[in-house]
Amino acid sequence: MTVGKSVRLFLADGTPGGLLTAEIMNWTGHVVAAPRSDLAGLMKRPEASRTGIYILIGEDPGSVGGSIAYVGEGGDASRRLYQHSRPEAQGGKDFWNRAIILTSKDSNLTKAHVRFLESRFISIALEASRATLVNSTAPDPLALPEADKSDMEYFIMQAKIVLPVLGINIFRTVSVETRSSISSDRFTERGASPLFELHLKKEGLTARAQEIDGEFTVLAGSQARLSWTGRHPSNEGYRRLRENLSRTEPSSPPMMAARCTFVVPKYSGALVPQGRLSWVAQ
Repeated sequence: MTVGKSVRLFLADGTPGGLLTAEIMNWTGHVVAAPRSDLAGLMKRPEASRTGIYILIGEDPGSVGGSIAYVGEGGDASRRLYQHSRPEAQGGKDFWNRAIILTSKDSNLTKAHVRFLESRFISIALEASRATLVNSTAPDPLALPEADKSDMEYFIMQAKIVLPVLGINIFRTVSVETRSSISSDRFTERGASPLFELHLKKEGLTARAQEIDGEFTVLAGSQARLSWTGRHPSNEGYRRLRENLSRTEPSSPPMMAARCTFVVPKYSGALVPQGRLSWVAQ
């Protein structure tokens, strides 16, 4: 049985594009987000001076998700945001237009906790490949006591639920299970779609996909086009994604080394031929 979640949003200035807070019932975490133009208002918030994680988001048409991001941590998040608001010539960052701070309502997050969270969030973002990440590598996570590590993993699970509600999808990952290992009853219960297959005899290609969490997901092991065919500048992100996800063997079609998600099936044609009507349910 699927368990629902209650996410509470508060628009601090009464506008959807302004400063807002987000919470999940029975979760000690707290999220506050604001556009860069309202950075002063964000820094005045009491939660901004707490120990926490911050995320800087900007636009990058060359990435698959159209975003560029930076993940950081600080004992006083507002000081770090002030530093990043400076021009790049003065050690700041110019790319971002929105800032998000994740803290704890009970102020129980320590420096060790947020350093662990920073490492994990960077690793998750790199795995998801939904945005260009300014953090090129993830620092090694600190060794936490078993109980603390469990608490931080739960914090991450809840953050991955609330952040997409705010339009922050850079941490969205899915756990894909094949239909052979899941009964039809479990598919109905979880709301997952059946597996779809694409066979093109002319090109000798086979691909598999599934709709997961509202997104069309081409699964690892699917075969891609022999050569890149996209010409429009907006396809640059998919070209780079194809290079990153494909394993090329001599005289054989490239094979997807990892799954890839698309908002609608037709966009999968950037990596594997055809679109919605070519996919057949198993």
